[in-house]
Parts: sequence; C-alpha cells; structure tokens
Amino acid sequence: MVYFSAENLRRQNYIRGDDLMDATIQVRKRGVLTLPSELRKKYGIQEGDTFRLVDLDGIFILTPMVPLVPELAREIEQARQEAGLSMQELLEGLREQRAKYHQERYDRDQSD
Repeated sequence: MVYFSAENLRRQNYIRGDDLMDATIQVRKRGVLTLPSELRKKYGIQEGDTFRLVDLDGIFILTPMVPLVPELAREIEQARQEAGLSMQELLEGLREQRAKYHQERYDRDQSD
C-alpha cells in the first residue's frame, strides 16, 4: 500500500494551498471508519450519507453519491420556471414528445 502525507503531496506540487487535511483513521469492528469531525463539518457530511469508494491500487477515494432523482427534479423545475410553463403545459409537451418519438422510432421500424 502507498502512503501519501499532506506534506509530501504539497512538496510534490500535487496539492497547493492549505485545503489538504492529513489525518490518521482506524478501521474498527465490522470495517467502520470514523471521519474526523472537522472534515464532516467542512463538507456537511451527516449520518446516513452515502459514498462511493474507488480503489486505485491501494489508494482509496471516497466520493459523495448525490441522489440523482432530487437533483434532476430541481433542474426540471428550474427549466420549467425559466420557460414560463405551467406544470400542465410541461406534462402536455412531454406527452407530445413521447408520441412523436414513438411514431418516428416504431412506425419506421415496421415499414422496413
């Protein structure tokens, strides 16, 4: 396993500034890791948050998993408001696009 300290990464010019944290954590029963409280506070990490673990040949990277459905819902709602559409207009437009897609996709396949 490779060990990179914060100071070593700064010296190698991989990381600049003071935003890098160097902490030692211990694996406890059942593989539980406790993240330092200052790190949890800094990034708003709360109990129950989900992360993806990426193993890069012994270097572990934790990345937060953002729930896609709420994020997509926010983006759709923002686009709807910016376009000045009512919810009814948005849904009707989606139905029209779905019917158009279905007709183009499946009616063409049947004629082949």
